[in-house]
Amino acid sequence: MTEFTTDLQLFGSGETVHGTEGYINTQTGANTNYGDGGLSPEMRTYYSDYLIDNAEPALVHDMFAQKVNIPAGGGKTIQFRKYNPLGKLTTPMAEGVTPTGQTMSASTVNATVSQYGGYVEFTDMLLMTSIDNNLCMATKLLGSQAGRTLDTITREVLVGGTNVQYAAGQVSARHLLEGGKTNGVENHYLTVDAVRRAVRFLKKQNAEKINGSYIAIVHPDCVYDLTSDENWRYPHQYASPEEIFEGEIGKIEGVRFIESTEAKVFTADALSPESRNLTIAEGGAGTTNVYKVNETIDESIVGREVLVNKKKYYIGAVNGDTITLYQDRACTLEAKIPFIEGDAICPGEAGAAGRDVYATLIFGDNAYGTTSITGGGLEHIVKQLGSAGSADPLNQRASVGWKASKATVRLVEAFMVRIETTASAENH
Repeated sequence: MTEFTTDLQLFGSGETVHGTEGYINTQTGANTNYGDGGLSPEMRTYYSDYLIDNAEPALVHDMFAQKVNIPAGGGKTIQFRKYNPLGKLTTPMAEGVTPTGQTMSASTVNATVSQYGGYVEFTDMLLMTSIDNNLCMATKLLGSQAGRTLDTITREVLVGGTNVQYAAGQVSARHLLEGGKTNGVENHYLTVDAVRRAVRFLKKQNAEKINGSYIAIVHPDCVYDLTSDENWRYPHQYASPEEIFEGEIGKIEGVRFIESTEAKVFTADALSPESRNLTIAEGGAGTTNVYKVNETIDESIVGREVLVNKKKYYIGAVNGDTITLYQDRACTLEAKIPFIEGDAICPGEAGAAGRDVYATLIFGDNAYGTTSITGGGLEHIVKQLGSAGSADPLNQRASVGWKASKATVRLVEAFMVRIETTASAENH
């Protein structure tokens, strides 16, 4: 066996991968069949590693999970157990009398593993005629897909937590969060005070720290608003290089911040192809809540939650250039809604006026856990032309793909808080 950095033929088709590093059998050559459709074991190992390396940088949300694998043959459900603290004993013991013993108790959280995966299929004609390195590019794209998929699965579980703080506590709901105001005090951006309030919450819950600090996962748009504070410290100011977490950008108020473009953003889709918001052209006639708007609309927005003057309503019907608004999804008409010409109708799934809302997660140790089945982690799968046997009798199809088993669960709600804010620059 000898090391090479040259072109390899793939799928027996003349397709080449240029500058690929690995090993090749010098006695039999690069095109030797190895019983798995043409790629040598070394090549399969190389591409599997390439997939994992490509996926790894995106997995920010999994970095601090309590990780437990289910043994093969152990079923699909795992039970995380947490022992409850013993109460204080403030009553003095009687002299010579043995006190009553105590009993330990535990709370449990269950998680069930699911399987995820995707693949790209090639035809023999594509492999014979394409000028691109299809296996290499497919592996890169699938690696990115796998990384973002697995990261998002964990992220969506985490942002579903019950402890939410809206900015620094100025408002009580997501749709009230403001941004883009010329008067800076009216904007609800991520601030040191918001971080400090979240830290106070975690401390009151006795949440344990991770390597001496709490951890935050934050979007770059929010980083821009936060790092101008004079108390912000960069990693080299408090940690040696080997102690810096992947993606770590700095620390403030005892929280180490991990930056990720995959941090959750609550985005409201536009109500019209022309603009995010609608403008009322004519108020409802008589006692009806039917309003004419200036923008182009269609029935796809029926059922959408919207905001008018910061109050929530629902679109019950669309007819040409008019919409009908109701106070709830059941289309209850409590009273005529007093809108006037020029009032804006904004999407209601995010912040005020439909502005994007960013979730910054701050948590302590053992706040959440992830699991997979042993042997069922991220797997790279290559199928050569004809490997399907009679299902591919003319050797016309090949594929490359990935699959993984995974589950994520919040273990202790009290050890995690989600700060929701707007940002001076939106994620558009």
